[in-house]
Amino acid sequence: MSSGGLKSMVVAAVTQGVAEARARIFGHVLNPTGKKSAHKILRKKIIGDKVAQWYPHDIRKDDPLVMARLQQERLSKLEMYKRRGKGPPKKGQGKGAMKRNKGK
Repeated sequence: MSSGGLKSMVVAAVTQGVAEARARIFGHVLNPTGKKSAHKILRKKIIGDKVAQWYPHDIRKDDPLVMARLQQERLSKLEMYKRRGKGPPKKGQGKGAMKRNKGK
């Protein structure tokens, strides 16, 4: 009986040695426990720089003249809404304030 146990131990040791040698030769990562590892994700090539180069630079964020023009357009649009009576309500006169004061 003990010879069968000894044989299985020798076979396990040889198998483990072969697996370690194979991993060393071919550059694999040995994972004898079989737990999840991030190695598969980490070995991929990083593509962030290529993706960032694909999209053009946004001029709106850097140019103050463009930002000023956009701000002016926004203010003129808001003024037009106010003249038509569609602008934002004054503080304390919106929907929430109306609901709070309704019950009193």
